[in-house]
Amino acid sequence: MVGEDGWCRHFDTGSRRCRIYAERPDFCRVDQLVALFGQPGDDPEALAIASCKQQIRAELGGRHTVMHRFLRTIAQPS
Repeated sequence: MVGEDGWCRHFDTGSRRCRIYAERPDFCRVDQLVALFGQPGDDPEALAIASCKQQIRAELGGRHTVMHRFLRTIAQPS
């Protein structure tokens, strides 16, 4: 699923949206993350955020504008 640029091949970088969101695989679903990758009691949202941060840091670096924008977005109240 990972393209040559390091991002999912279904991620539209222009719109920053998933092209197959409704049909995405289980490992892309936040509610499935703990079952697939976590420990009992892990918060699915926190696990998803940690995964996204790790991907951004690995591909673009921790000081990239995408990381800053992501951190601003997750800091906003829902």
